[in-house]
Amino acid sequence: MTPDLSVKIGALGLSNPVMTASGTFGYAKEFQTLVDLDRLGAIIVKGLSLLPSKGNPPPRIVETPCGMLNAIGLENVGVDRFIEEKVPFLEGLRTPVIANIYGTDVAAYAALAERLDEVEAVAGVEVNISCPNVKQGGVAFGADPVTARQVTEAVRARYRRLLMVKLSPNVTDITRIAKEVEAGGADAVSLINTITGMAIDIHRRRPKLANITGGLSGPAIKPVALRMVWQVAQAVKVPVVGIGGIMTAEDALEFIIAGASAVQVGTANFVNPRCTMEIIDGIADYLREKKIGAVNELIGSLRTD
Repeated sequence: MTPDLSVKIGALGLSNPVMTASGTFGYAKEFQTLVDLDRLGAIIVKGLSLLPSKGNPPPRIVETPCGMLNAIGLENVGVDRFIEEKVPFLEGLRTPVIANIYGTDVAAYAALAERLDEVEAVAGVEVNISCPNVKQGGVAFGADPVTARQVTEAVRARYRRLLMVKLSPNVTDITRIAKEVEAGGADAVSLINTITGMAIDIHRRRPKLANITGGLSGPAIKPVALRMVWQVAQAVKVPVVGIGGIMTAEDALEFIIAGASAVQVGTANFVNPRCTMEIIDGIADYLREKKIGAVNELIGSLRTD
């Protein structure tokens, strides 16, 4: 039996539910000798801003038990260089490409969306709302339901294809944010982004990251991510994409059973660059073993009674 791994995120069809997470896979070309890019469900490229950004000063990455802290600061080439230098390679792929975008005010998100709407090679955008809103004292857009919806509506007004919003876990109730971005026009939500954390050098009595705090990712955050995906999947009607500590096919299957229509693999790419291929194969093996014809049958199949 050859199980059907295809899924749909909004109107976008994927050959399988395994995506790469933004910031962990570069602009895809970096991994072309390590994995078969055309086997992936979707590729989400490094976060994009209107103008190039150098990010934060080093040190920017610290290993932690069962994970890592990063404070890269969304370093990227900017949207113009992305279109000029990165898109020609991406155009040659069969796998859908999704651009992760961020800004420091609503106008920046809208301008980015409008620019990318012209790029047919980009099948969708993932809106990162974990960024600081400079007009509200640096509070992240994703921490407030009102600003989260405002960003979503601004992008929706200027972008025709898939609009997915990436939710921050650093909130009291993530379902409130999810409902607002759904109401604002999102076709899907992805979660979770990294959890804010820090590490201290006890000998120097200084932070290990130049930025002091950073985003915690990897297996350490998986139970939190899984719980939030389960909650959000019950709260919204749009597809949910699970992110957080996915290293193996078993991890991915947990998220799918909890209600995720697809998953993103992030930190695992640094540990095992071929992990996405192994996860795709592992999902197919599980479906064959359980005599399940399609991965869609698994989505949200968790039994809690």
